[in-house]
Amino acid sequence: MTTTRTNRLRRPLIAGATAVAAMAVTAGFMTAAPDRATAATGPKLSLIAATGSVTLTSWKEEPGVYLDLGTYLTAEGSPLELKVTRKSYKDPVTITQTVFEGGRTKAKALPLGTVKDFSGLPGFAEVSVTDKNGKVVFTRAESFCPNNASGRVRPDAPATSKYPESCPTNPFTLGSVWGIEKGWAANTYAGSYTEPVKLAAGTYTAKVRVAKKYRDLFGIADKPATVKVTVEERSWEEGRSAAAGAHAGHGAAHQAPSGHAGHGAGHAPTPVQAGAPATSGAGPSYNVGHGPLKAAPPALPWALAQRQAGRAGLQAAGDTAGQTDGSRKAPALAPATKRPTGTPSVPNVPKPDLRSLPAYGITISDGGFQDIPGKDYLAFSANVWNAGPAQLVVDGFRSPGKAKMDAYQYFYDASGKQVGYTPTGTMEWDPRPGHVHWHFTDFASYRLLKADKKEAVRSGKEAFCLANTDAVDYTVKNANWHPNNTDLATACGQENSISVREVLDVGSGDTYTQDLPGQSFDITDLPNGTYYIQVLANPAKRLKETNLDNNSALRKVVLGGTPGKRTVTVPAHDLVNAN
Repeated sequence: MTTTRTNRLRRPLIAGATAVAAMAVTAGFMTAAPDRATAATGPKLSLIAATGSVTLTSWKEEPGVYLDLGTYLTAEGSPLELKVTRKSYKDPVTITQTVFEGGRTKAKALPLGTVKDFSGLPGFAEVSVTDKNGKVVFTRAESFCPNNASGRVRPDAPATSKYPESCPTNPFTLGSVWGIEKGWAANTYAGSYTEPVKLAAGTYTAKVRVAKKYRDLFGIADKPATVKVTVEERSWEEGRSAAAGAHAGHGAAHQAPSGHAGHGAGHAPTPVQAGAPATSGAGPSYNVGHGPLKAAPPALPWALAQRQAGRAGLQAAGDTAGQTDGSRKAPALAPATKRPTGTPSVPNVPKPDLRSLPAYGITISDGGFQDIPGKDYLAFSANVWNAGPAQLVVDGFRSPGKAKMDAYQYFYDASGKQVGYTPTGTMEWDPRPGHVHWHFTDFASYRLLKADKKEAVRSGKEAFCLANTDAVDYTVKNANWHPNNTDLATACGQENSISVREVLDVGSGDTYTQDLPGQSFDITDLPNGTYYIQVLANPAKRLKETNLDNNSALRKVVLGGTPGKRTVTVPAHDLVNAN
């Protein structure tokens, strides 16, 4: 059970990356892999270091050094593939290895308790650091997400990895797929799941070892990776000046992509609210959602300070109107060139299945953007996801001179051919900071229910720009492990757009975080007591789905305190104890 009174963002996630490009591994390097008895089945896994030495920066404005040492786990012979699931929120998280043999696959259940959540294999990498005198100054065991930043270790490996780009952190995730492609390697650095280390400027030796239980489980040799570490202390001002000189004249084309950014770009984070490290694999399934936190550019911590400059810094990253997250529009999400013609129809083909997750990130706030004196708000984060087996595809078309677009849902056969469409409400332009794009008006609704489940307050948030911010369950049929629109690189359009396309892919959900306008309930005049936050998908039932009976999710909350000092207690939801 969690009790909270004030609005707080989660702990900072700071950039610090070793480029995967450093893994230009020679054939001789790979043949140096240790000989040892491999596991009876499964891939040959090895721990390697991309380089024998690294230089890490200790920023004066930050609490320490991020130990991205450039150590990787390689997979040879076959991929490492793990499926992590739970039947319901009343059941523990379990893990199964997919073993590839002779062109066939079989499932191998791993011991119960191997994992506790979806963030990775806990205690996988054992890290120790000694100073120049041989004294151990730091030790830690870190989780390992096999979907971390990765790269090929030999030229004949598959050109792309089929596995997702990160391990999800949404507390209500239901299923995840982790993997290292054959001939690839994944960074063992725990990224956003770890804390910085206080190390003075100087030289050190770092050693990384795979924990014994995982060596035994996967047949990994006990061969630690050793890296010489040089720590340099610098300030952001020094970093900014150096980077400006090194990159002068290179233009916006060399700006790092923002990765998984949310919809709250109108409020750039302060440095301590920076995004996830690039090497954490913080891509489409990292739970940032429609909110202020962004994945930080790799190896450019000074860029975090630039975000405070607001639109100027974003424009430098190549943004245009309607794109406020430093990324580009996804070309695969272009809307149809013209409004559909002919008779609308709903053919007998696979359709999406929208489901709501229980609310989380629940706090008492002053209303965020509203900031109305004397008002108390119950803020929350919410997610509606698509269990499939088909994408939700909605196009909006604007008649010249009209303020709203007419929205249509599209249907596709098994080969991907469009075979029908039907009107499904409207899209409207939202000019508020943190939005500034077109919202589909019939996607979801938020309501605060009294103890008797009758409505007490309805949120003003009634329209949404769809994006695949969270990998809720990548084990469902037709789940897309590489969805296109993972942030505002979607075709959510700009004010003068004539049409837009918004897509929610199978397996993914769309999170709106608690800081956004309308993402809260006005509880100023509500009495203390028990309430339920209802997240309701497809409230008007205009969207065509495979199932309309699973669209609602409730989260119990207990309001207390006094006006201006209200509190909220959030009981655990079955086994999920996250507010």
